[in-house]
Amino acid sequence: MAEARIPLPSIRRFPSYLRILMQSREMGVKNISATQLASELGLTSIQVRKDLASSGIEGKPKIGFSVEELIVAITHSLGWDNSTEALIVGAGNLGSAIAAYNGFSAYGLKIVAVFDKDPRKIGTRIGGLEVLPVDTINQYIKSNRVTIAVIAVPANQAQATADMLVKCGIRGIWNFAPKNLKVPEDVVMQRTDLAASFAVLSVMLRRKYREETECNEENDVF
Repeated sequence: MAEARIPLPSIRRFPSYLRILMQSREMGVKNISATQLASELGLTSIQVRKDLASSGIEGKPKIGFSVEELIVAITHSLGWDNSTEALIVGAGNLGSAIAAYNGFSAYGLKIVAVFDKDPRKIGTRIGGLEVLPVDTINQYIKSNRVTIAVIAVPANQAQATADMLVKCGIRGIWNFAPKNLKVPEDVVMQRTDLAASFAVLSVMLRRKYREETECNEENDVF
């Protein structure tokens, strides 16, 4: 099945399925049911079956899904079975943390270079990579044919950085800067908004606390 036909909500859930499937494989589990996956992720079994069917794998009655087949199918659907190289612009705290994280290899992502404009950072090493001067990025992209870049610069530098990367030939941008960026239609961009994620956590926590408080007050009445 063509990857482009898989709904984006399913794509977003695939990594969570993959995490559970890999844990199950490590435990020696050969087959898993949609109900088990649904229970782990707080989804309905119908939704899980639809998601997994989009990967091209169908479950069997009373047996479920082959753990190994699902891992292979989901990994392929996400394009994680082929190594993709990416570079990072910004060697600050966030960029350094991303560069040093060795878990990306499990997702088929390899960070190959880190760039910064700060002379104090150029020449230092992060995650085994030497920080390179940003004014050499154009030649690096052309020589190494890198098409994906991670933006980890301050918000006031993010748009200029994105413009530079697009001009240099980058076609995929993973934006960690707290700013919405404008890029051409032929450039794919995904923003990771840490503030938005924390906002959701904060609101959900307050709601949970309020529900528990109201429940306790009702119990006290009786």
